[in-house]
Amino acid sequence: MPNPNRGACGFQSSEFEQEYERPSKSQLKRESTALQKLGEDLIAEPRDRVKRVPMPEDVREAILECQLIKDHEGRRRQLQYVGKKMRTLDEAEIAIIQKTIDSWRGLSKADTAAMHALERKRDKLLVDDQVLTDLLAAHPELDGQQLRTLIRNARKEQAENKPPKAYREIFQILKQLQAGASAKDAAQAQAEADQLENAGEDGYTDDDSIDGNSADDDHADDQASR
Repeated sequence: MPNPNRGACGFQSSEFEQEYERPSKSQLKRESTALQKLGEDLIAEPRDRVKRVPMPEDVREAILECQLIKDHEGRRRQLQYVGKKMRTLDEAEIAIIQKTIDSWRGLSKADTAAMHALERKRDKLLVDDQVLTDLLAAHPELDGQQLRTLIRNARKEQAENKPPKAYREIFQILKQLQAGASAKDAAQAQAEADQLENAGEDGYTDDDSIDGNSADDDHADDQASR
């Protein structure tokens, strides 16, 4: 028999469900894809480097084993296994691995933060069409049709667990866009600096001329008084 007092304290079961809402399937998929890519990045590194990265031995062994496999199908299966092992890592272990890879690439903290910002922007493009609309409005030079196709293909890649080719192409486009903006800002800053420098030189010449004329006037007045 149902309890008539159930929920009488003022809390509904839906409220608890909202408070402890689990990550969405798309979020879990993005995290899984990111870990798969992290594993692939390690596989692409020299073996001696991989051996020095702080990580559980079973994860390291899976990566080292994958580096030795030449057969396409066998390598594909091992890549999936590496992804599975990567998903067993906790946040601290993932952070150490990512930091190590970033240090190999010579990335500063600012570079790393910028890279992660681009990755988040790419993920937003895949889940929210308005983000693409805003991006195209801010950068009309972008090929909107190309981006729509890449986004559609990236979604399909994630749904079918295919290699993230389009997913990576989107990142490269965003990276090039950021590099172009940085170069433009640098050029503008240099132009402003040159303008200030030229203005300073002109100001110095005028002041010097004024001081010279003032001295001549004083000398002429002195001669007249004599």
